[in-house]
Amino acid sequence: MAETSKRGFASMDDDKQREIASKGGQAAHEKGTAHEFTSEEAREAGHKGGEAVSQDREHMAEIGREGGKSSHSGGRNQDSDSEEKGTQGGTPEQHAEAGRQSHKNQ
Repeated sequence: MAETSKRGFASMDDDKQREIASKGGQAAHEKGTAHEFTSEEAREAGHKGGEAVSQDREHMAEIGREGGKSSHSGGRNQDSDSEEKGTQGGTPEQHAEAGRQSHKNQ
């Protein structure tokens, strides 16, 4: 992939980008042109994102490996990153996705 130099917005640090984006969002709400998602639209967007993620077989395999590590540690995850998150067998996002998937089978 060709190297490109970062210019303008892309060259700013993350905090500065967030600050500018936030001002744009506030202006759109004040103007009345901002889109506000209904719960149904948000649900549909989350579903599409979950489908896209599940197409990445390597990513899904990694999730499975991490879950296997947790289940074999006797309920105590040895990985310090997982201890900080307070979950067993995956991130909160992975648990949410698993919950959405389980509802499809009902």
